[in-house]
Amino acid sequence: MKYALIGCGRISPNHIMAAKNNGLEIVSICDIDPKCMDDKVRKFDLPNSVKLYTDYKEMLTAEKPELVAVATESGLHADIAIDCINAGCNVIIEKPIALSIKDADAIIAAAKEKGVKVCVNHQNRFNKSIQKIREAVDKGRFGRLFHGTAHIRWARDWEYYSRAKWRGTWAQDGGCLMNQCIHNIDLLIWMMGGEPMEVMAYTDRMKHDYIEAEDLGIAVVKFANGSYGIIEGTTNVYPKNLEETLYLFGEKGTVKAGGASVNKIEEWAFSDALDNADEVKAAFCENPPSVYGFGHTPLYADVLNAIENDREPLVTAEDGKKALEMVLAIYKSAAEGKPVQFPLTECDTLDFSGRFDHE
Repeated sequence: MKYALIGCGRISPNHIMAAKNNGLEIVSICDIDPKCMDDKVRKFDLPNSVKLYTDYKEMLTAEKPELVAVATESGLHADIAIDCINAGCNVIIEKPIALSIKDADAIIAAAKEKGVKVCVNHQNRFNKSIQKIREAVDKGRFGRLFHGTAHIRWARDWEYYSRAKWRGTWAQDGGCLMNQCIHNIDLLIWMMGGEPMEVMAYTDRMKHDYIEAEDLGIAVVKFANGSYGIIEGTTNVYPKNLEETLYLFGEKGTVKAGGASVNKIEEWAFSDALDNADEVKAAFCENPPSVYGFGHTPLYADVLNAIENDREPLVTAEDGKKALEMVLAIYKSAAEGKPVQFPLTECDTLDFSGRFDHE
């Protein structure tokens, strides 16, 4: 299958390796900075047949790829993805799917009209630990789920933000919740039934006065099935990334996924005693070299299978919208100082421009 990558920044190596690991024919890569492309060609020993473009529209017309990954700054995801969809391409969109409800809806509508598959790159769903926990949810081993918690306790400094000026801006990114924390927010929604009713939240910019958006977010969510969720996300941890954890508490089970990026099962207790906790912890433990984990390769495999068998991928555009909607609802609740109801009909990161400028 002919594959192209748009955006050759920080996350692009994971996409290139996932494409190579799945035997995709990489026909082209695209970035507005030729040096970024040259760097990827050299590091990944891409063949001379791979064409380099600084204009993705020209690339789409000339190369006609069947699958395109969009890994640009977040604020460009929607426009580029829709152009790819209208060109007849299946698309993998780096998280978040977009920065507004309107744009997410436009992606979903375009994909349905053109009959192509769209996957949002929430690769942590493919962690061995997360797959095992989801299996327990699907089998009803928790009984009634009471509440779940998502904690993202990471560190980001001036060097990180200075390397890409779009980071931390309302127009192209958002803050820690939209960028770093949205993966675990996706997992919490997925595990807890997928239908939030209401959220009450606080956000603040406590340390990074050189960005526009938040570096701390705390929220309580009520789901339609009567369960609750707690979200805590920050990039203020000293001196380095501490953990990303997901807890699930049910009437018949308690589970904790931890490690750098929910890649380890650290607690596993069920009343049915169907398995040995120590054996589960040992078997479902990964130690990735970075917080990006090992999920890109299986996510790509799932998308290819979805295309070949005309089914929905595990992470759909609608799933991507749910994670986006949660972050936007948290922003809205924090800005207005009151609970926010779901669904959101309209909301955009730009609605919060100037939120912390008085500080």
